[in-house]
Amino acid sequence: MSIKVALEHRTTYAFERPVSVAPHVVRLRPAPHCRTPIEAYSLHVEPAGHFVNWQQDPFGNWMARLVFPEKVDRLEITVGLVADLMVINPFDFFIEEHAERFPFSYDPDLAADLAPYLRPVTDAEAVEEWRRRLPPLPADGVPTVQFLADLNTAVHEAVAYSVRMEPGVQTPDETLELAVGSCRDSAWLLVALLRRYGLAARFVSGYLVQLAPDAYATEGLDGPTGPDTDFTDLHAWAEVFLPGAGWVGMDPTSALFAGEGHIPLSATPHPSSAAPIEGATEPTEVTFGFSNTVTRVHEDPRVTAPYTPAQWERIDALGAAVDQRLVEGDVRLTMGGEPTFVSLHDASTPEWNTDADGPEKRRLAGALAERLRDLYAKGGVVHRGQGKWYPGEPLPRWSISLQWLADGTPLWSDPALLADPWSATDSAPATGTGTASDPAGTDPAQALGREVTRLLGLPDEQLRPAFEDPFAALADHVRRPSGTPPTADLTVLDDDALALVERLDADVTTPTGWVLPLTTGEPGWTSPVWRLRRGRVVLTPGTSAVGLRLPLDAIAWTPPEEPGEPSYLHAGEPLVPGVPGVTLADPEEAERTALAFEVRAADMPVADPADAADPADAADPADPADPDRGTEHVHVFLPPTTRLEDYVDVLHVVEAAAAGLGMPVVLEGYPPPPDPRLVQLSVTPDPGVVEVNVQPTRSWAELRELTTTLYSEARHAGLTTEKFDHDGLHTGTGGGNHLTLGGRQPADSPLLRRPDLLVSLLTYWQRHPSLSYLFSGRFIGPTSQAPRFDEGRPEAVYEMEIACAEVARLVAAAARAEGGEGAEGAEGAEAVGEPRPWLVDRALRHLLTDLTGNTHRAEFCIDKLYSPDSARGRLGLLELRGFEMPPHPQMALVQALLVRSLVAMFWERPIDPSTAPLVRWGTRLHEDFLLPAGALADIGEVVADLVDAGIGFEEAWLAPFAEFRFPRIGSVDLPAATVDGTPLRLELRQGVEPWHVLGEEATGSGTARYVDSSVERIQVSVTGLDPARHLVTCQGVPVPLTPVPTATAPADGVARYGGVRYKAWQPWSALHPSIEVHSPLTFDVVDLDAGVSLGGATYHVVHPGGRSYDSPPVNASEAEARRAARFEPGRHTAGRVDVAVLRRRAREVASAEYPHTLDLRRVGPRSAP
Repeated sequence: MSIKVALEHRTTYAFERPVSVAPHVVRLRPAPHCRTPIEAYSLHVEPAGHFVNWQQDPFGNWMARLVFPEKVDRLEITVGLVADLMVINPFDFFIEEHAERFPFSYDPDLAADLAPYLRPVTDAEAVEEWRRRLPPLPADGVPTVQFLADLNTAVHEAVAYSVRMEPGVQTPDETLELAVGSCRDSAWLLVALLRRYGLAARFVSGYLVQLAPDAYATEGLDGPTGPDTDFTDLHAWAEVFLPGAGWVGMDPTSALFAGEGHIPLSATPHPSSAAPIEGATEPTEVTFGFSNTVTRVHEDPRVTAPYTPAQWERIDALGAAVDQRLVEGDVRLTMGGEPTFVSLHDASTPEWNTDADGPEKRRLAGALAERLRDLYAKGGVVHRGQGKWYPGEPLPRWSISLQWLADGTPLWSDPALLADPWSATDSAPATGTGTASDPAGTDPAQALGREVTRLLGLPDEQLRPAFEDPFAALADHVRRPSGTPPTADLTVLDDDALALVERLDADVTTPTGWVLPLTTGEPGWTSPVWRLRRGRVVLTPGTSAVGLRLPLDAIAWTPPEEPGEPSYLHAGEPLVPGVPGVTLADPEEAERTALAFEVRAADMPVADPADAADPADAADPADPADPDRGTEHVHVFLPPTTRLEDYVDVLHVVEAAAAGLGMPVVLEGYPPPPDPRLVQLSVTPDPGVVEVNVQPTRSWAELRELTTTLYSEARHAGLTTEKFDHDGLHTGTGGGNHLTLGGRQPADSPLLRRPDLLVSLLTYWQRHPSLSYLFSGRFIGPTSQAPRFDEGRPEAVYEMEIACAEVARLVAAAARAEGGEGAEGAEGAEAVGEPRPWLVDRALRHLLTDLTGNTHRAEFCIDKLYSPDSARGRLGLLELRGFEMPPHPQMALVQALLVRSLVAMFWERPIDPSTAPLVRWGTRLHEDFLLPAGALADIGEVVADLVDAGIGFEEAWLAPFAEFRFPRIGSVDLPAATVDGTPLRLELRQGVEPWHVLGEEATGSGTARYVDSSVERIQVSVTGLDPARHLVTCQGVPVPLTPVPTATAPADGVARYGGVRYKAWQPWSALHPSIEVHSPLTFDVVDLDAGVSLGGATYHVVHPGGRSYDSPPVNASEAEARRAARFEPGRHTAGRVDVAVLRRRAREVASAEYPHTLDLRRVGPRSAP
């Protein structure tokens, strides 16, 4: 993601009269040791009648000697340069072993060479005194880099920065005494201090370039933000010589080490020999002027600033135009999604990589939910219930749901009565002010239950205490080994059963919670009178909420009738919250549901005795001395309801009771039934991420506001949308950004009203694989979480064509019936033209699955379209699960705009399955579209189709996605291979490689199937190549090249590309575990006539110097530096090349299945060609 800048530095001397000018020395050319790539440089001097001689000073710095034979009335020196500000890691160096800790000594020979840089600085007596006041070094020394960083910081803190226009440099003593100085004063002080410590140091003058950060990174949440505008000026810093690392730049003005923005011009032992311009004139009056400007001349598309303001204005305008078409077509489209986030500050812990839950994840999810509640759910409630329950997990995951009514009617009046059990700042205890009948200090759960009972007009006896089961504890006890366990303080010492029962009886006199039987039905609310054999409510064993452990099978002999689920196709009447009337009922005739109240600490996990090595080690969930337990709150468990009116009534009663007692509560239990009148937004955990299920939006403006707000609020809550691998590769969150399409209510869903829309989308996605891979995550393929239906199942294409044709037939029949044509002979709903919402589900359910038949893990998921399983599966929603989480909100909006545009196009121009058959891609699917050339050519066709339909989508808007999914590794120009004046350029880009799920293997915790991510894929592309004369090789094997599709061919020459698959890692469990890694990859452009390599590059999978990173990069800058360090331009194979051997190798590795890919796994041990 490099940024190239043009720097212009102009210095002007206007003399009062023409004067003679002595020879001048100009030191304004980047020094040979400059690490920032300088792509162009010019020195322009006015007036023109002068002579320039370039030379190098004794220290290797460039300097221009100017001679002026004639008198001049002005002197203007202009420097222009173009620099590539690719990120440079200032700490990317090794230090020899003996110098890793300070203090150390130079070898005698090296010390002699460094003598000018070790000579103590004069006029620096105060420096020695100040040095003695610094913290002493420990006896065993300190890490050298840490010592230098501390010293740099000490100088920075001791000297205030000031712009000083006077010539020359202050002495170190003056700088310390004044405690203020310019950059050159601080740099010279640091040089003096380093030499006092016996370290070789030199003074450096140069340019400092600082670029304003992208707007998305200016919130200051992950470090300093930098300047407000791009900036450059002359600057000065110091360099210290470290054995093994060489000269290392240190800038005391900023307390930073020198990076890509530090462009050295002259590095010398003393500031006097590093002056930028040095010379003299005869005496005269002079007017001095100078200017420094920096201009960005090239910026790669990047995720922190994906679009220019002009581009975004056009994107926003197109969003509004597409909206207008959707309105005019009566599409009634709503769009939601499931964006995912990771920790902003530490994404390396298991909870942000593999685990579904974790303490920080709960804290950040709660903080985000609270921020979103203040924005969207005013007058709503926060429901903390159970989410999805996945195989292998002991309990369902948690879910924080924000719920509010679409018409603005309040669900909950006082937000202060809703407690946050996970918040570190929410310390409201589980007590209230009390009432006359329930004074403060009684059991808060009982007090709240009594108040609810009173408001419902029920007798106090209906509120039942719920106790733990002593017999379950006894059964657990008798299963333990005999004798005294090693941890005697954690268990019962007496093995006598009667004594144990007495102790258990004493424990269960205190109820765990309180239960109020409550159920809905016809004609209204009822409260069954439970008659229990044991005379009281005894909970089933466990640590879950009381409402989940009710003894339902002990309430009545006859199981209750399962109530029929109402239809949610259409919204009901507006809601009017109120207190329902409740009557007592017989338990045999009522559902077994109840309100439950209990005091519980902050939902902390409690060890299950069955999971402990010794059951006695299990923690007591009621132990108040547990240091990990948080503040206790009253938890209210809501019963299941099938009508939203009933759910709202329960909330109204609970709030009225909580308000009467002044008692904040935590709402949990069953969620409300799906209802178009209720809007919900939930925050849930998923492996490695926090997932936000956002509310559906009905327009582009709503979607834009929701997306930008969510990204911003997530960052302020400590969450972000990107991660980095150890090698610096930029990735998304790993959790995806699923898009959901539907309607305001199921009956409005365009996918139910027009099933041909889903058929068109399915067909178009299958015919354009770039829609699957350009926006996907790294885990793709037939065993991924969102596979295409034609991946791994070639017969599915044939069956899908039949299914699509059948949908088209049924839709046409229903349309004819609705219009009164052809009704004769039609069946059921077709005969009268009624909507058939189940049609699409029945036709496609068994085809839109993964390889195991899982309907949820499919690219097009119709689980919530109109599933027969439950009411929550009949919402008219289509979930597109193949989208990765975009790092920037504008990218997320462009992604959504592309889908909205396709919906608008196919609503007006549906695809006829009979004229647009599905494509049998075969192996081309993964060869052509997992490399950027094929994917971009294909997405170009998608854009062309949209433009043809009158939707002005621009292909350039997808460039940030291409750069994110297929990042540029590096490029190199080869002048020696120029043909007909066209320079040959070789470029490497990352490709996408499917990760295969391996067979079952035994692990320490059971049987598992590992994912093989050891193989990677890159694209090699070249421009200006003569295929009759040149070959591109990798590891000495020709890469099969093919012309780049026209849509992506550059204007400066015919481009060719090919893929290279290689073993990047060698894990113990892999598809081919015995094949060794192929890194580093050496690419050569071979001249077949001369039999030599004309140049090339080398790509390393790991750091070429052997640096082993223990943690991921801390930010995007460090990640970019790690990526850049792994590409070495210009490093190619030397010596003669046997062309006959190259041609033989090309024949040996040729593959009919993958004709444009070199798979190095098929190549034997390498030998010189």
